[in-house]
Amino acid sequence: KAAAEEVEEGEEDHSRRGAGKSSAKMVKFLKQNKVVILLQGRFAGRKAVIIKNFDDGTTGRPYGHCLVAGIAKYPKKVIRKDSAKKTAKKSRLKAFIKVVNYNHIMPTRYALDVDLKSLVTFDKLESNDKKVTALK
Repeated sequence: KAAAEEVEEGEEDHSRRGAGKSSAKMVKFLKQNKVVILLQGRFAGRKAVIIKNFDDGTTGRPYGHCLVAGIAKYPKKVIRKDSAKKTAKKSRLKAFIKVVNYNHIMPTRYALDVDLKSLVTFDKLESNDKKVTALK
């Protein structure tokens, strides 16, 4: 008998799995309002929300990327003996806006129901003054 036996009817040839199939369209799961975790850079490990995504890239960035807004500094734990001033300082949080490559984010199963697209746009990243007002 030959080493390569013929496959009987009703059985699949597992050595050529997917060889003759047409390429299936990939599902887009990095959508607007999706919560992600940043993996690289200054905000690595921080949670963010996708505001606008560019799957095919742009002229300036020829790769898939997205505009995200997230929390740079989380609030600290507040205890009862803290003064009002210290409680207020511990309760503060700091935000960030950033354009991130798809390779540097990890999606979570969560999505945010808030419309941030009107508050933060790609134009506001161009000047520092507009970025500061958008962060507020």
